[in-house]
Amino acid sequence: MTTAAQPTRQYAVGSLVHARGREWVVLPDSTPDLLVLRPLGGADDDIAGVLPGLETVVPATFAPPTPSDLGDQQAAGLLRTALRIGFRSGAGPFRSLASIAVDPRPYQLVPLLMALRQDTVRLLIADDVGIGKTVEAGLIAAELLAQGDARGLVVLCSPALAEQWRAELYGKFGVDARLVLPSTIGRLERETPYGQSVFRPDGAYVVSTDFIKSPRHREDFLRHCPDLVIVDEAHSCVSDTTVGASARSSQQRYALLRALADRTDRHLLLVTATPHSGKEEPFRRLIGLLDDRLAAVPFDTDAGRRLLAEFFVQRRRADIREDFQDGAHFPSSRDTAETAYTLHRDYKKLLDEVLSYARETVRAADGALQQRQRWWSTLALLRTLSSSPAAAVQSLNTRAGVEEADTPAEADRTGERTVSDPADSETPESADAVPGTRLPTATGAPAAGTEADDQEKARLVAMAESAKKLYGPTRDAKLKKLIATVSDLLDEGYRPIVFCRYIATADYVADHLKKILNKKGTEHPVAVASVTGELSPDQRVTRIAELTGTDEEGNPAPERRVLVATDCLSEGVNLQESFDAVLHYDLAWNPTRHEQREGRVDRFGQRTDVVKALTLYGADNPVDGIVLNVLLRKHERIRRVTGISVPVPQESESAMQAVFEGLILRGERSPYEQEGLFAQEEVAEQLEIAWQSSADREKRHRSRYAQLTIKKDEVAAEVDEVRAALGTGEEVRDFTRRALGALRGMPAATKQGGFTAHTDALPQGLRDTIAHALGPRHPRPVVFHDAPSAPRGEAALTRTDPVVAAVARFVLDAALDDAGKVPEWQRPARRCGVVRTTAVERNTTLLLVRHRFQLNLPARDGSVREQLAEDARVVAYRGRPDAPEWLPEDEAVALLEARATQNTDPRFAAEHIAEILAALPAIMPELRDQSAELGRTLEASHRRVRTASRARLAGLKVVPQGDPDILGVYHYRPAPTFPQGVGA
Repeated sequence: MTTAAQPTRQYAVGSLVHARGREWVVLPDSTPDLLVLRPLGGADDDIAGVLPGLETVVPATFAPPTPSDLGDQQAAGLLRTALRIGFRSGAGPFRSLASIAVDPRPYQLVPLLMALRQDTVRLLIADDVGIGKTVEAGLIAAELLAQGDARGLVVLCSPALAEQWRAELYGKFGVDARLVLPSTIGRLERETPYGQSVFRPDGAYVVSTDFIKSPRHREDFLRHCPDLVIVDEAHSCVSDTTVGASARSSQQRYALLRALADRTDRHLLLVTATPHSGKEEPFRRLIGLLDDRLAAVPFDTDAGRRLLAEFFVQRRRADIREDFQDGAHFPSSRDTAETAYTLHRDYKKLLDEVLSYARETVRAADGALQQRQRWWSTLALLRTLSSSPAAAVQSLNTRAGVEEADTPAEADRTGERTVSDPADSETPESADAVPGTRLPTATGAPAAGTEADDQEKARLVAMAESAKKLYGPTRDAKLKKLIATVSDLLDEGYRPIVFCRYIATADYVADHLKKILNKKGTEHPVAVASVTGELSPDQRVTRIAELTGTDEEGNPAPERRVLVATDCLSEGVNLQESFDAVLHYDLAWNPTRHEQREGRVDRFGQRTDVVKALTLYGADNPVDGIVLNVLLRKHERIRRVTGISVPVPQESESAMQAVFEGLILRGERSPYEQEGLFAQEEVAEQLEIAWQSSADREKRHRSRYAQLTIKKDEVAAEVDEVRAALGTGEEVRDFTRRALGALRGMPAATKQGGFTAHTDALPQGLRDTIAHALGPRHPRPVVFHDAPSAPRGEAALTRTDPVVAAVARFVLDAALDDAGKVPEWQRPARRCGVVRTTAVERNTTLLLVRHRFQLNLPARDGSVREQLAEDARVVAYRGRPDAPEWLPEDEAVALLEARATQNTDPRFAAEHIAEILAALPAIMPELRDQSAELGRTLEASHRRVRTASRARLAGLKVVPQGDPDILGVYHYRPAPTFPQGVGA
């Protein structure tokens, strides 16, 4: 590097200065009195503040290469790609793309463009399960933070998903958020100076919604909350729950969100795959958080739908599947099937006895309250017995939750919440406990505890004893069918998740699967684990990691594995990297729950092309027949016919009630093998009509969504342009393999298209960085996947993967360091080279050039923000520097693939490079012109994106800063060709 003689106190964004013995780039937010600087070639972690009044700061220029820094034919390509991968302040219109560790699909940028249209971002992102709502919300957050439109970020979520959100923000978006949970608040408060809040407006946090909604913490949070809030599973904050603790919890969540939304300059992103439970009031409360007008505007009018469309984005799988035709990991289809079994005669006998007991008990009730209590307690017994004998035994020994109800209406609300699966209920995270059956014989009557009460207890005890005798696959035909089905899936190469409704059932199923699938003499043992609501969120993560991760000795996870889980894992948890099939052991009484379960594996990042979803049901179990025919099959048929998946209408609860009443009170058996024929057929038909009407209405309304006015092809074109400037996927793959090969990583191809590399012989600094990125117990050798995502402990061949970025940073730093400081073998990229090749017919010189720009970007508040951007280009000319013949860009890039056909004497090469370096001032005017032209091109790209998103244009400008830096000089000389054949 060289420094100018005269210092100055005025420095533009992007200019170079020399201070503290090194060169720096001036960043935005610098003032004459305080310079915010980043080391040239350094990362954001190295940013420092320098006071020119106290320290010597002088302008600097980037030093050209030295003639002795000669490399081979690969040197130019390696250095160029390492530079482009290292960019974290790209010049394109999407400012955050250069600094995030995710390669978004075009459809995932649509919510971002919708957000850029708004002065204050208010969006409800309601895409289908598994197609990337977290990424879409993260992209918006990253862009708002990168552009300076948001200072800080907070994510409100379930405590079970907090660690996952924190990992996603850090791993994919570079946001290091602090966890605020009951288990962390004590430490955070101790680390915070006395009298100050744990929260700062410019901080980043992942917060448990249920923890922060409490009066003790709520007000402090509201006073210091950052200006960008993401609410995950937002539907749980407006649940139509009006009884007991759940009502208070839901009301507190909504009150918290309402207070956050009332600050009109706060950005608010609501994220949920189930925005509408079928009930209008909760949906209105949810969208009313975004704009008060949405709480009352009629949606059956064009004006109402247009208003909603400004704040609402929702895509189904069919809408985006075409975006995954390029080989990205997203299942091409979901293979669904029903698997029937017939109850064992002893199981059938107990089920009939329970039905008789239910009928007698409900009919003999004394008054409306006791009738509703008995109704729900017997329905709980029927459902648990349909689940498993273990769940039935526990239910028979547990007091019914409806016992505490004071009115019939309260009993119904409690029963719906604990026995049914209402769409607007609390999160299923803690809803897998077995509902109780036991009730006093005559609640409140003086005779309670008499002979009638004793007979009632004796009958329940007898049924519990009968249920215990059904344990195991001999008499439990459902368990027997499951074992056979799971065995078939494992033999086909699938790794299934078995979803159960209750904790008792999940433990019962897991215990039997472990014993039978691993009985003595088994050739291929199977790993089985159970995850239920009894485990804390951290314990669930640990249990899954034990099943799917490497062991303490670094051995890989067993390929034959089964996860048994309750619905505590049906929302928010990503399991697609380790599992690819779902088996519904218990039927959910809400089709949405089935979609959520299947969405754990049928989602972006799934490597299996066709995932499977199997539903187990009893062919002669009337409870299963009702659920299948009233709800699940109708939902699937409507989805297939209309292409729209809509929530169960509110009428579903009354329809289910009517059909179960026919079964329990009048002994009417539904002919479940003939779909649609019920004792209460009229009610069921009304439900189907309402359901079909909702689907048709939704299909009509979707044509008015604002997301459809954004052309994905136009978005994709801008994204491709940004990606090209940052390094294509093929470049990244080739660079990583070549660089690791040069650094003694010994890459070896894998059958899946990627490769493996050994880290033991890599340079110490790079080896430590990779270990930090993957974890100390990562698999060895390291697996590099030719895919946009990778399992835990492995790497994806994308420019933003932390391992790939570490390799690029090492190669770039080693090349820019003075020769002699780093061993020769650790410098695979060099800044100079002379290549004799048949790829050119005249002497041709290629230059690797870095341009820096100051971006003036109009902000939402009317101001203009200054930001730094960088771009790298290769340019080439034929002939001498004083009379260059410039090549088109595509011909210049093609030279990177030129191969040497003859050796070049090092002394000869150094002399020629020295002559070219001496003549560089003669071509600098042309490089300045190219920098100006590139600036105009970038400004036009910014204008196109801002026009598409209806963002402000006044003040937009892209200004080159200083002379371009010449990082590399590579000279290509024609190699003589020799005639071949007999006459040569």
